[in-house]
Amino acid sequence: MTIDHARPIHIRLLLFARYAEVVGVEACDLALSASATVADALAELRLKYPAADVLPTRPLCARNHSQVALEDEIRDGDELALLPPLAGG
Repeated sequence: MTIDHARPIHIRLLLFARYAEVVGVEACDLALSASATVADALAELRLKYPAADVLPTRPLCARNHSQVALEDEIRDGDELALLPPLAGG
């Protein structure tokens, strides 16, 4: 399969708990370049929602329900979730 780097990919980004409160949305759709990484998605989120600037620079992220690193590539149709720290007992 050949990747068309000129054609953008579309992902769904989910925010939970305090992250959703701070940014003002629980979910948003982002268009990114075909070779985009998780870090690129976070940068785009910060451009689209300036309030996201206060989020951690390296938040815990999951792509399609599996934890990923900021350097990992994302693909068209992926669901990326930003997971805030949880406390409990």
